[in-house]
Amino acid sequence: MSARAPLDLETLLARAEISDVVLRYATGIDRRDWPLFRSCFTDQVELDFTSWSGGEVRSSDADEWVAGVAAGLSGFDATQHISSNHVHEIDGDRATCVSYMIAHHHAVDAGERLMHKIGGYYTNRLRRGSDGWRIHACKLTVTWEMGDRAKLFGISQQRWQARNAAPA
Repeated sequence: MSARAPLDLETLLARAEISDVVLRYATGIDRRDWPLFRSCFTDQVELDFTSWSGGEVRSSDADEWVAGVAAGLSGFDATQHISSNHVHEIDGDRATCVSYMIAHHHAVDAGERLMHKIGGYYTNRLRRGSDGWRIHACKLTVTWEMGDRAKLFGISQQRWQARNAAPA
């Protein structure tokens, strides 16, 4: 193992700020604090969730992305997204943060306690602007999964739709 040069104060501060963005991502989802979640992203964001949902890598308006995540996750009784092992590569006003993740999704349906979990890692590419560091590209790599995804996410989606249905 080779010796590593000491990090300067600017790099240490950037690492802390970048990790704060990645942690806000998880906190925003779990608290259903959608403005907090939205604060993590540039106005346009590249999303690669192909290991989770298939499909293609896509570019999205961040407000649309946040609304979609809110619709997909707000119907759970609880979620818990854990982010750890942040590894940073910083090059001026651009950075990459790779972090482990575990996401728990919980619902009680007809008295039955249901849970779905996934694990893997995020590769977030960030830019620093006048408003600080923001994610401009987010890639989720799922390495394992437990539970009945279709059943639990179906329950969450039904609950969301029922809560947000227009009155007749």
